[in-house]
Amino acid sequence: MMNSSQSWAAKEHEYKGFGVNSKLDLQREVKLFRLSIERACDLANEKNAVSKKENPLFWSLRNAFVENDMPGLTNEMVYAFQNFLMRSKFPQNIIDTHRKIADFRFPFEWFPATRALQRTVHLHVGPTNSGKTYNALKALENSKSGIYSGPLRLLAHEVYTRFLARGKKCALVTGEEQRIPEGEDTFFRSCTVEMTPLNHLVDVAVIDEIQMIGDPDRGWAWTQAFLGVQAKEVHLCGEERTVELIQSLCATTGDECIVHRYDRLSPLETMTESLHGTYENLQKGDAVVSFSRVGIHALKNQIEAATGRRCAMVYGSLPPETRAQQAALFNDPDNDYDFLVASDAIGMGLNLEVKRVIFEQTHKRTKTGYRQMTTSELKQIGGRAGRYRTARQATVSEPEKSSNENEATPPRKPGQPGLVTALEDDDLDIVREAFTRQPEPIRTAGLQPPPSVIERFSSYFPPNTPFSYIVARLRDIAQVSSRFHMCFMGELLKVADLIQPYPMSVYDRCVFLNAPVALREKTGAPILQAFARCVSRMEGGDLIDIPEVDLELLDIDEDAFRDDPAEYLQRLEALHKTITLYLWLSYRYSGVFRSQNLAFHVKEQVEDRINAHLAKIKLSEAQRRARLQSIRKAASQSKRKMERVLGDDTSVDGPQHELSGEWNEEGHQEPLFNDAEELQPITRMEPDSTNSKARKAHPGHPHSNR
Repeated sequence: MMNSSQSWAAKEHEYKGFGVNSKLDLQREVKLFRLSIERACDLANEKNAVSKKENPLFWSLRNAFVENDMPGLTNEMVYAFQNFLMRSKFPQNIIDTHRKIADFRFPFEWFPATRALQRTVHLHVGPTNSGKTYNALKALENSKSGIYSGPLRLLAHEVYTRFLARGKKCALVTGEEQRIPEGEDTFFRSCTVEMTPLNHLVDVAVIDEIQMIGDPDRGWAWTQAFLGVQAKEVHLCGEERTVELIQSLCATTGDECIVHRYDRLSPLETMTESLHGTYENLQKGDAVVSFSRVGIHALKNQIEAATGRRCAMVYGSLPPETRAQQAALFNDPDNDYDFLVASDAIGMGLNLEVKRVIFEQTHKRTKTGYRQMTTSELKQIGGRAGRYRTARQATVSEPEKSSNENEATPPRKPGQPGLVTALEDDDLDIVREAFTRQPEPIRTAGLQPPPSVIERFSSYFPPNTPFSYIVARLRDIAQVSSRFHMCFMGELLKVADLIQPYPMSVYDRCVFLNAPVALREKTGAPILQAFARCVSRMEGGDLIDIPEVDLELLDIDEDAFRDDPAEYLQRLEALHKTITLYLWLSYRYSGVFRSQNLAFHVKEQVEDRINAHLAKIKLSEAQRRARLQSIRKAASQSKRKMERVLGDDTSVDGPQHELSGEWNEEGHQEPLFNDAEELQPITRMEPDSTNSKARKAHPGHPHSNR
């Protein structure tokens, strides 16, 4: 970036937008910028001035590196240089106007219609398996109109199905799919949280997993839903550590806040021994947790081969009907489905009769590597052990409706305690330690400026100013109160740069900032630009007319990839994410992306091929253990790197990650694979007659009903 000759040749047009009109001007500015970086580093080194207030340039560069390694540092350096170039371009009165627009200390004022209501906020807090969400949903069922907002499509679909089963009109609204009752004006809505409607007055709204309001990347979606939803009663479900923040926000908005605290309905214990990496130590009712679909299928095949017993699978991106079948097979004590392999989606409220939760690993993927799971994540998932009743029991033996929430609480049922352990010895201490600690309180709620604010702010910049700079500048000068934080915008800025060449309104650019873009995929950037080109022209959005979409893959037989099955799976996943983005955009630009029905058909075909391929993958036990050891090593290296950068203060200013799954995956579910390395040791398992017969004999198999 600092090579002024190459930089000028590549970005001459962009630099002229910042008032740099020649290579000589650029070289002079680069030298001055280097001096400012040196001063910032000297200040940090000599006076330990590392806070945002004392040394903003050093703080922003350091945090970007910790958050996203060298790519994050590079992006932040680009923005810092752009900001340096603009240092004297605006008169003081314009700078004052910028700061006034960027005053986000009172975000509740963004929703004046909601502030005109006198809302009652019911905050249901407690550990997993305590009945808090049950009570909130009963209040929603007993109302005349309402909204459910959850973190995963999986949960939104469960509530949607539950309401339809009770004869209630209900819509399912997620980013990639909308099922609206035909010919109906009044109906319930079950949504993923970012799709929460803010312009409908309803009796009751339920916002699930409210602790995610503190997530550094996507907490804004929960803040927006909580501050903006127009409901007479708002029921928030989550962890005890949110109470102080929610009470403080309610005191400011004038909403009445009533806290309902719950205890677990069944005891929970951590075990003193792991399974020592041996599947023979599994017992009926065990659930093994993994964090990718490839890992889940590989585990299932290993467990069935080692034990000779059947293993069900539950994860978010399974078709809802298949997921329900698999859960029912596992919950039924009278069949031979003894075990379950699941994603972390089981930590988000799925009703499963799990006796022991067993962590296959205790590390999760980050933007640049791996990290150890947080206390909250481990307790959320492990707490699903020992559930007192199954979904089937809840449906059959639902108590009579009551306006009294305490009466609606499911009765306690004595039983054996739920148990939590690890598959490997190396992870047991991490699990046990997590259950002896309390997670840190949620101190701040995430914010992301609405499009109207970004539109107004951008009007004060020259026409050629990169949109990424405008967004980053708004983030940089934003004023927030002690109860809020600005959400991380790293990937949003990459999206802004990729769509910069295509003329479109600021509002349209803001739409793309929140699209489920898969920039990790090789095809992610060209697909994004292809779709941006369609929006810019307001035409050319028919699926078969976009050459970047890899539809040709559907005409290639799987056998063509026999020498490289990993490439086949990667291309299928890339195409699936492409179609997911197409569907997301089709609900926002229906006149441009008109092939919605075809897109759904292609999506189903791709999912069938992915599932068929996953059912036959094979991973040796030695390869699985080597993979886990590699993940632990990567996480350890990341931790040491952070310690070197941060010194004794190993905490980064701001909140910690709260989300399960992956936000940019369809329905915010688990990824197909964590990284390309996960696919390398996997080989194809040739189908045999035994497996084929077994699948035909069990209609609950995830591929038997497609």
